[in-house]
Amino acid sequence: MQKYYIMTAFGQDRVGIVADVTRLLYENGCNLEDTTMNLLADQFTLNLLFSCTQNTIEEHLSRECRRLELEKGISAFVRSLPAPQKSPRKKDKTCTLHIEGLDQAGIVYKTSKFLAEKKLNIVHLNSTAQASPESGALLYRMDIQIQIPEDISLDLLEDDLSTLADELQVDINLSR
Repeated sequence: MQKYYIMTAFGQDRVGIVADVTRLLYENGCNLEDTTMNLLADQFTLNLLFSCTQNTIEEHLSRECRRLELEKGISAFVRSLPAPQKSPRKKDKTCTLHIEGLDQAGIVYKTSKFLAEKKLNIVHLNSTAQASPESGALLYRMDIQIQIPEDISLDLLEDDLSTLADELQVDINLSR
């Protein structure tokens, strides 16, 4: 029977890090289903959803992950999952929030707390902080893909987002 797992791995960015991690899965008969990989500071991060029919694969890969850390300096962890649901919640609309302003502590927390209180599911979140070309001040930019249940008014949501933007002193735009 096919089972699903998530592997999270990270290590100093270098040529070949993706090959080192995915080799473990390939050589052990696993199939990659979905991936997200990013460079964060000088660390390359990998989040891998994979499937396998072997009953002892989690234990075996955990040993392989320890070896990967000793030999290559890559930290990796495996966790089993129930079968993934590939489709978004029914009748939910997918929209994107774009948030931009001076970098400050709490933007992600306060925004994600707001979304949770409104019962809005975060599907994808990307953020970065970069120096402004004009002033050199650190600007924070975040894009969040969210699922909005059909019973939520987008006009009322935009009003509430405006209040949040004022509180955080950032610009927030909702792309429908």
